[in-house]
Amino acid sequence: MGIVEAILLSVITAATPLVLAAAGELVAERSGVLNLGVEGMMIMGAVCAFAATQLSGSPYVGVLAGVGAGALFSLLFGFLTLTLVANQVATGLALTLLGLGVSGMLGESFLGIQGIKLQPIAVPLLSRVPFIGPLLFRQDAIFYLSIAIVAGIHWFLFRTRSGLKLRAVGDSHGSAHALGVDVIRTRYLAVLFGGACAGLAGAQLSLVYTPQWVENMSAGRGWIALALVVFASWRPWRVVAGGYLFGAVSISQLHAQAFGIGIPSQFLSSLPYVATIVVLILISHNRRMTLINTPASLGKPFVPDR
Repeated sequence: MGIVEAILLSVITAATPLVLAAAGELVAERSGVLNLGVEGMMIMGAVCAFAATQLSGSPYVGVLAGVGAGALFSLLFGFLTLTLVANQVATGLALTLLGLGVSGMLGESFLGIQGIKLQPIAVPLLSRVPFIGPLLFRQDAIFYLSIAIVAGIHWFLFRTRSGLKLRAVGDSHGSAHALGVDVIRTRYLAVLFGGACAGLAGAQLSLVYTPQWVENMSAGRGWIALALVVFASWRPWRVVAGGYLFGAVSISQLHAQAFGIGIPSQFLSSLPYVATIVVLILISHNRRMTLINTPASLGKPFVPDR
């Protein structure tokens, strides 16, 4: 039971950044914006969180710094694509490359420094429940936030008037504009939220998953998060299920090596990305359902009437 518990704990830790990044991107895509810069925002959140923690001595200050870094990068994306009407795909790719380069430059002086880990918070009474307690109620604050954020997104999208407006903008921005909805403002807020979630995911990487700074430590998780949004059919709770599935695949390589399974480490390291490709292929066979659930104006710029 101890081994099973340890494996499940590592899966939760590996899945949390995927859930956060994918949840934020889900909101952005629901508004009709395709942001391929998730990887860049995530790595910027990681380096800023680690640096702020080292300078302040508090990992909670680091968490705020990571969220702020992701939000600022998303504002840059919003300015280029929503205000200047630049191509969203090209801008997202450019910001990912920019984030990888800037993070490497900012984090150079923090290489090899032992980080300050964000300590778990035990929920009274519930944390004492055998097996379930240590798994779900003795986690760090970012894990609790990830579940709260997904629940909040579900409630916002399907239970509030503002969520209905956001979905209307994603389905048909022209019709939403004709009804008086501020399309640009709605998309700016959605992109800002997505960037903040990506920054929080990055902070989890450098403060919880691996409490140190390593260049390019996001290791493609931003791209997996993008695929996860499609896998979840733009549904918040499916993001959680998919995130933990991908997290289990990611962590399986480590435990396979620990148990001495004779499989090349390079193949095991590629498993998360192989799983991503397989999932996308399976989704393509169900194209009809995907087209029904996809926001109709995804990636299309909106230019208000002058």
